[in-house]
Amino acid sequence: MSEEKRVGIVLVSHSASVAASVAELAQGLAGAGASVPVAPAGGTEGGGLGTSAELISAAAASVDRGAGVAVLTDLGSAVLTVKALLAEGDELPADTRLVDAPFVEGAVAAVVTASTGADLATVAAAAAEAYTYRKE
Repeated sequence: MSEEKRVGIVLVSHSASVAASVAELAQGLAGAGASVPVAPAGGTEGGGLGTSAELISAAAASVDRGAGVAVLTDLGSAVLTVKALLAEGDELPADTRLVDAPFVEGAVAAVVTASTGADLATVAAAAAEAYTYRKE
């Protein structure tokens, strides 16, 4: 798969700085992940804590390269906001998928996997698999 067709990643957090930091971490740890389009969508338009449908939609549009968009979220209302956007049907690029994965570990796995040219299903599966990472 060419670089232009890579899966895009959107990281939705209640905090702009958390979303941006996780994006930076995931790209840094991926090494070649710099070629993966990743966009943070954190906080509200005014810079406060919360989630913004507008910021999420803009982030998804910015990373859409035609191979799908994987969206990872941190907490409850971020999930609900993405689900509402998906239900509307025209707010997010075609082939956008909400991925059930841990936010940090899932983001790293998604970016690393997307950097290999994997398709959306494979990227989503790799992110979701991060739930099985044990720390003991």
